[in-house]
Amino acid sequence: MFTRRHFLATLAAAAAAPKLCAADAAKPHAKIKLGFDNFAVRAMGWKASQLLDHAASLKCDALFISDIDSYESLENSALTEVRKKATDLGIDLFAGGWSICPTSVRFKKNWGTAEEHLRTGIRVANALGSPVYRVVLGAAEDRKTPGGIRARIADTVAVLKACRSAAMDAGVKVAIENHAGDMHSWELADLVEEAGRDFVGVNIDSGNAAWTLEDPQDVLENLGKYTVCSSLRDDMIWETEDGASVQWTAAGEGLMDWKKYTARWAELCPQVPIMIETISGFAKNFPYKKPDFWQHYDKRPEALAHFEALAKRGKALAPFKAEGPDKKLADQEYQKGELARSLKYLREVIGLGVKA
Repeated sequence: MFTRRHFLATLAAAAAAPKLCAADAAKPHAKIKLGFDNFAVRAMGWKASQLLDHAASLKCDALFISDIDSYESLENSALTEVRKKATDLGIDLFAGGWSICPTSVRFKKNWGTAEEHLRTGIRVANALGSPVYRVVLGAAEDRKTPGGIRARIADTVAVLKACRSAAMDAGVKVAIENHAGDMHSWELADLVEEAGRDFVGVNIDSGNAAWTLEDPQDVLENLGKYTVCSSLRDDMIWETEDGASVQWTAAGEGLMDWKKYTARWAELCPQVPIMIETISGFAKNFPYKKPDFWQHYDKRPEALAHFEALAKRGKALAPFKAEGPDKKLADQEYQKGELARSLKYLREVIGLGVKA
């Protein structure tokens, strides 16, 4: 029998339903994992096991070891031990290395040819259980090399295609980062499409986004659908006489609207952890108001006004300088502090992270 008690209970449930939906809508990121890129604490000189311990102490869901030199050994047996420790700690591992463009100013022969490096990285990622192997093209200086950035993109695509079968067989995606001002977001999208989306994606970097005079939000819009890994930080941008200066900051201490950014993240690439790579304490000036600044670019960002709007809101920051009798220790404490504040802000204010 449908009693008055049932009727009142139904009304109460109906009244509560919109509130529950509103609460859910206010926390759209509850399942986005949170972690960090080991470069955030580079001054520590930690290897993989120590990095995992630190990630566990910070209650991270993921750890991005973006430097192939961060392992005691690249033997599969040693990498399997790292993988087991990560699994035991409940931490997802992501692996990375550096330039695979043989003609880039940033390419190093530490791991052989560009193809040899990439094949090694794919094997390492597979042994670790990482879904990706992050690499970079180079830096903004590559625009000044013969053929410019488009030639460097072509060289990188050739290396990627030569290693396609290795990546496909291992089930590892190669994640190309927008790195040190090397490529605008649309140029990186072109690279991924030309190489092949079936095995190539993007490691998105919100700090480097500002180094191409783009609003990080616009870069997410352009690259979100390709994103398989991340190295994020905040940006402070301010106007200068000839352009603008950019100084990276801890999350929540710059100009990024993290609520808007992560809401869009949840729509474009929700399965990708947000991993923090704080590199703070110095500013870089971009004299883009001088005509010769653009001579090595195909075009200016179509949404340059968005970047300029950020610069109008920003303020100059003082650089960080390690002081005291032990400058190395000061650097270490500074880097750990920047990372810890970022994770705290993203967890407590934005609502990221799976672990309590």
